[in-house]
Amino acid sequence: MTMKLVDQESARRPVTGIDHARIGVSDLEVARETFTRLGFTVAPRGRHIGWGTANYCIMFAHDYIELLGIVDASRFTNNLDAFLARREGLMGVALASPDAEASRAAFLARGVAAEPPRALARDLELPEGTVQPRFRLVHIDAEATPALPAFVCEHLTPELMRRPEWIDHPNGARGILAVTTVVEDPPALAPVYARTFGAGAVTLTDAVLTLHLGGVAFTFANADDFDLLFDGVGADAPMPAPYIAALTLAVDDIARANAVLDCAGIAAEAASGQSLIVAPGRAAGVVMEFRAERLNRP
Repeated sequence: MTMKLVDQESARRPVTGIDHARIGVSDLEVARETFTRLGFTVAPRGRHIGWGTANYCIMFAHDYIELLGIVDASRFTNNLDAFLARREGLMGVALASPDAEASRAAFLARGVAAEPPRALARDLELPEGTVQPRFRLVHIDAEATPALPAFVCEHLTPELMRRPEWIDHPNGARGILAVTTVVEDPPALAPVYARTFGAGAVTLTDAVLTLHLGGVAFTFANADDFDLLFDGVGADAPMPAPYIAALTLAVDDIARANAVLDCAGIAAEAASGQSLIVAPGRAAGVVMEFRAERLNRP
């Protein structure tokens, strides 16, 4: 009976999961080289039309990682300049929706302020010529997702975003399993996230809060628990909470991922026989975990 209620609630949630994780970088070309050495296939560069920002994307079958940088500081950067003045690293997430307007309506029904959908496009620089992927974004009240800057993204041209060769990665990465944020008091966030996404989406284990959306875990932990979760990797350069600290990716074979990292001269901590963790200094400010685990997508 409980499972049925949770399933009904899931059907009414305003988003289906994660669309992409956003990593702010100070130099796009350096970041492309960094993530290539980590064993990722990096898709061609894109540039946001009318903005001063550009990106490289690491595509998976259901989600992706965006490496976001400034290419023209005289134009609109959507606050990327302010973020990079503090650090590189994870700066937020885009949540997936097949219908931006329906997502907005669902948020409003929950009492969460949400702006009308806005159009966004970017030039994607392919060898055969430039194409323009298009999106609709819904920006929601920042207080509805505390410590996790987020907006909703609907793809209008999904066929332009993925090619088979772009989702084939030497390290065997297949998609995003978890995003982990360091906060001072995780349990205090539980009522807010339950209101925004539904009580069935939120679990609290001791002092660690997890929001479950579309097979992805958005985890909130204090600094001590974060160190336990990630074997102290990144603890030598702590930042004031809150900040998004870690990205966990599913890989086919941990030995394969380790071989790629070893070949690139990148040391990784073995959290277990099925997990490798790369320090933020080797991954543009992100604690990067590779875990041999199956993706659980609806």
